[in-house]
Amino acid sequence: MSFDREGLARAVAREGRVARVVIASRAGSTPREVGAAMLVWPGGQSGTIGGGALEYEAVARARAALCGGDRLDKVPLGPNIGQCCGGAVMLLTEIWDSARLGEPGDVVVRPMPGTSAGAMPLKVANRLRAARNGTRALAPEALQGWMIEPVARPRRALWIWGAGHVGRALIEVLHPLPDFGLTWIDTGAGRFPAIPDGVEQRLAANPADLVPAAPGGAEHLILTYSHALDLEICHRLLGHNFRSAGLIGSETKWARFRSRLSALGHGEAQIARIRCPIGDPALGKHPQAIAIGVAAGLLTDRTAGQIEKERAG
Repeated sequence: MSFDREGLARAVAREGRVARVVIASRAGSTPREVGAAMLVWPGGQSGTIGGGALEYEAVARARAALCGGDRLDKVPLGPNIGQCCGGAVMLLTEIWDSARLGEPGDVVVRPMPGTSAGAMPLKVANRLRAARNGTRALAPEALQGWMIEPVARPRRALWIWGAGHVGRALIEVLHPLPDFGLTWIDTGAGRFPAIPDGVEQRLAANPADLVPAAPGGAEHLILTYSHALDLEICHRLLGHNFRSAGLIGSETKWARFRSRLSALGHGEAQIARIRCPIGDPALGKHPQAIAIGVAAGLLTDRTAGQIEKERAG
């Protein structure tokens, strides 16, 4: 997990002041990991630190902190709140406003309540130095009374072509996930519902014209209202660098697309980089079912990639 500065900034702009609760440290079995965070304001909340009694009490403390200031709470999950996990968490609750947000950066590091705001401890400085020189990746950590959190940067650019039922379902499923930077494309603003925070909307009379603007390592899901437009996007993507691409459709549609893409000069191996159909047929054809299958595939692909990277390392 990382510090979602953009999400926090949007909440501050909307609410003025918000309490941010983050798991600073943990021991034993706990619902979430260090760095899991939620935002709380008088009339609502977003994010989660694990739900249940822990979160219920944390929300109450956070609303009290909006009047009383930052706090640090150690919560044994079994003895104190009757949760079966049996571990313990340290919850850091901080009040954020526009002044505290300050200038953007790659890491948020600060003393926790009860710690002097004097010189940064040597171990904390060494962690930051190791991250800068690439010898150790930075992770959320409470260290010698200070809290270190890298600022969230989406690691996977995902372009969703089409704002129809399946496109909307995909956005609903994927936009809460921190690893994805979502770009949503269609022909006009009237094609879209309300755009969730953090999703970039792009409009073009011919969306395929936007293919050159996509990052070379982006992933693509093609599901417009038009087979002709789907084909043109596939055609242009095959002439552009991309990490992966998926096309909604049947086996029959894909057979016709393979033939047409071949006629447009693309080789068999290149065409095979596009996946069609997408999703999990066992889940059915309801838009939400398709979205769940596609999202599961994306997450499984990420997990497999991480495992392979770890093995290679």
